[in-house]
Amino acid sequence: MDDGSSDSTSEIASCGGASVLRLPYNLGVGAAVRTGLRYAVDCDYDRVVIVDADGQHDAAGIASLFGVLDSGADVAVGSRFGVGSPDYEVSALRRAGMRTLAMVVNRITRLRLSDVTSGFRAFDRNAVGLLATEYPAEFLADTVEVLLKCHAAGFSIVEVPIAMRPRSEGVASSRSFKLGMNYLRLLIGIGSWGWRRSMRNRKEAR
Repeated sequence: MDDGSSDSTSEIASCGGASVLRLPYNLGVGAAVRTGLRYAVDCDYDRVVIVDADGQHDAAGIASLFGVLDSGADVAVGSRFGVGSPDYEVSALRRAGMRTLAMVVNRITRLRLSDVTSGFRAFDRNAVGLLATEYPAEFLADTVEVLLKCHAAGFSIVEVPIAMRPRSEGVASSRSFKLGMNYLRLLIGIGSWGWRRSMRNRKEAR
């Protein structure tokens, strides 16, 4: 997926043998991934792997993600903080935000996930079909809300430890105050989502 890049991304990827979908201008990670998922549905793919283009995700970890799907999971999440994962350095603000989000998501889903904001994931056919139309577009929601949607749909979510490398290209999408506001916005959204789901369950139980 080339999200409206202004450099030679598409040309280099094409020369390397990749099939490239190029958006006319930058729409953000959520919209780019959703476009890729729709392409996967149209092409009748069995699985999809989401991997960032900044060099941090080691493609060697894809085998581990597929191994989780082979074992029956619908969603495989590459965890930077799970047992067996190498140390991953992160700022105090990001670490606090990640831990808080993981705590909230685990409380809602009753899962035990350590890295709910990981962008290194694999989906089976069923999850791809759902997310091709419902993949969130906003920053952070494209990782956290995806887990809530898949859990609500009854899909099995399993983490696997992965290694992360230092960023080789580009800059972080959010920093400091803006990052904190993004975490706060997402927490409010998750709380609202959980409340609406709880109310709906209560009505269905009557």
